[in-house]
Amino acid sequence: MIRCLFAKGRPRRAARTSEMTKDKKIRVCIVVASIDILGGQAIQALRLVEGLSNEPGIDAEILPINPRLPGPLRWLQRVKYVRTLVTSIAYVASLLVKLPRFDVVHVFSASYFSFLLAPAPAILIAKLYGKPVLLNYHSGEAEDHLQRWPRTSLPIIKLADRVVVPSNYLARVFAKFGFEAEAVYNTVDCERLRFRNRQPLKPVLLSNRNLEKHYNVECTLRAFALIQRQVPQARLIVAGDGSQRGDLRNLAGELGLRNVDFIGAVAPDQMPALYEEADIFINASNVDNQPLSIIEAFASGLPVVTSCAGGIVYMVTDLKTGLIFRKDDHEALADRVLKLLNDRQLSSRIAIKAREECNKYNWAAVRNQWLELYRELAPANDALGTEAVHAESSGRV
Repeated sequence: MIRCLFAKGRPRRAARTSEMTKDKKIRVCIVVASIDILGGQAIQALRLVEGLSNEPGIDAEILPINPRLPGPLRWLQRVKYVRTLVTSIAYVASLLVKLPRFDVVHVFSASYFSFLLAPAPAILIAKLYGKPVLLNYHSGEAEDHLQRWPRTSLPIIKLADRVVVPSNYLARVFAKFGFEAEAVYNTVDCERLRFRNRQPLKPVLLSNRNLEKHYNVECTLRAFALIQRQVPQARLIVAGDGSQRGDLRNLAGELGLRNVDFIGAVAPDQMPALYEEADIFINASNVDNQPLSIIEAFASGLPVVTSCAGGIVYMVTDLKTGLIFRKDDHEALADRVLKLLNDRQLSSRIAIKAREECNKYNWAAVRNQWLELYRELAPANDALGTEAVHAESSGRV
C-alpha cells in the first residue's frame, strides 16, 4: 500500500489556521491494481499520487484490488482459481474496513469481467457508506463493454457521482449511453525520458504492447516480414507479455523472421533504456484509447507509426505527429515504416512536433482538474478547508 500525507494549507492566519486545515484535508481513496500487475492503470495511479504529494489539503491513499495476503497465507495466491477467490475476499474485506474513513473514493476501471471484480464492489460499498464516487474508466473497449454487458455495467456506472476518462474519444463513447464524462488526460513523466533526434534513422523498431489479441502484434510481425525484405538488417524489439506469447513466437518462426527479440514484460523504471535503444515505435492495435507507450515514444524522440484504433486519432495527427494506417493492414504498416526510413526530413519533423505534444500529458496540465473534482465531490469540509484547496488549484496560494 502507498500512502501520501501532504503539506499543510496556506501560510496565513498563523498556527490556528494551519492546525485547522491539517485536520480538514480531503481524504481520497484511490482503488486500483497495485504495481504488482504491470499496466497503465497502476502506473497512472502512481503518477497521480506523486502529483498530489505536493498539493495541500489532500490526503491520498492507494487501496489495491489485488492485496497481498499475510505471509502464511500468501501461497494461496499462487494456486490457480484459488488465487482469484482469496484475493477477491481480501479485497472486499479491505473495502469494508477502510472506506468509511475517506471523503472521496476514486475508482480506476477496466472492462468486462474485470469491471465486475474490481470497480463494481468498490462502487457498491462506497455508496453503502454514503461516500461520493469518482469512476475513472480507462479501457478502449468501453463501447463494446457497455453494449454487450448493459445489465451489469450501466446501473453500476449510474451510481458514480462523476465519470472521468482519459480521452475525448471515451467521453464521446460514454455520451452515447447517456453519461456525461469529463476527460482528464493520462500523464507521463517526460523528464525521465531523454529526447534524442535520430538522424540518420536506423531500422530498429519497437512494439511495446501486451501480447493480447486486441493489440494485434500479429499484424506487426507480418509487417516486419515485408520490411525485412527491403531492409535485411532491420531489427524488431517486442516488449510485453500475454496470452498470445506462444502463438506469436510460432508466427515469427513461420514467417522466417530474423532479428526479432521477444523480451517479455518490462518494468516502468527500465522503459527509458528500451526507448533509447529503438528508433521507430510501431503500434498495430485494433482496440485502444490513449496508450501511454505512444506518449512515451513522443517524449523519447521515436517517430510513431500506429493504427487508427479508438482514441489514437485524437492524439496522433497523420504526417504531423506520427504516421497512421488502417487497422489490421500489415502492408500499410510496412509502407509507413519504409516511408520514414527513406525520408529523413519527415522523420525528424514528426519527432520534434510530437515532443511538443507531451506538454498535454504532464501533471501541470491536469493538476487543476483533479483538485477541482475532489473539492466538488468532498462532503462539506468547512469553508476554510474547501477554500484552501480551491485557492491552491487556482494558483492563489
